[in-house]
Amino acid sequence: MADTEKKQEPNSRRRFLIAATSIAGGIASIGVATPFVMSMMPSERAKAAGAPVEVDISKLEPGMLLLVEWRGKVVWVLDRTPEMLANLKKLDSQMADPKSEKPQQPAYAKNDTRSIKPEFLVVEGVCTHLGCSPVYRKDIAPADLGADWLGGFFCPCHGSKFDLAGRVYKHVPAPTNLVVPPHVYLSDNLLLIGSDSKESA
Repeated sequence: MADTEKKQEPNSRRRFLIAATSIAGGIASIGVATPFVMSMMPSERAKAAGAPVEVDISKLEPGMLLLVEWRGKVVWVLDRTPEMLANLKKLDSQMADPKSEKPQQPAYAKNDTRSIKPEFLVVEGVCTHLGCSPVYRKDIAPADLGADWLGGFFCPCHGSKFDLAGRVYKHVPAPTNLVVPPHVYLSDNLLLIGSDSKESA
């Protein structure tokens, strides 16, 4: 009996050591794999550096402006009314770059509305003069902006004015139209800012 007990004792120890080693190895594997898996997910720094941002536009109403952060900058998504769109053509003679000849937008936004879908304007909310943030003034002909004002964006820092297509007025400090960032519609209600490819979503 004593010999049998002596044989069982090493076997029990061996099983215990194998089990303990397996558990420790499993924990170590998880510890090694976790940073690897996490490294495949975009960090806040990566997002700030330019990772595309998905935007739900289903709740936007005509005339409403939505603010989105991308690359540490604000991007405006404006749902333009038919009246707003009709007013754009009336302002061509007052614009410094009415046909968007300067490369401030992707090729697919170099049109009368500077957009993919006419009703939606997508522009960076950063004045092209010194980087201030203009304010949305959709009111028609306010006293402080002149009788020819048909709504748009006004930069209170130095008085630059932009229409509802982000085009800059003549004779203001800002030299160019507002920048249209790369973007694509993933569906009727989902917009991707920061890429013009659906595959990057």
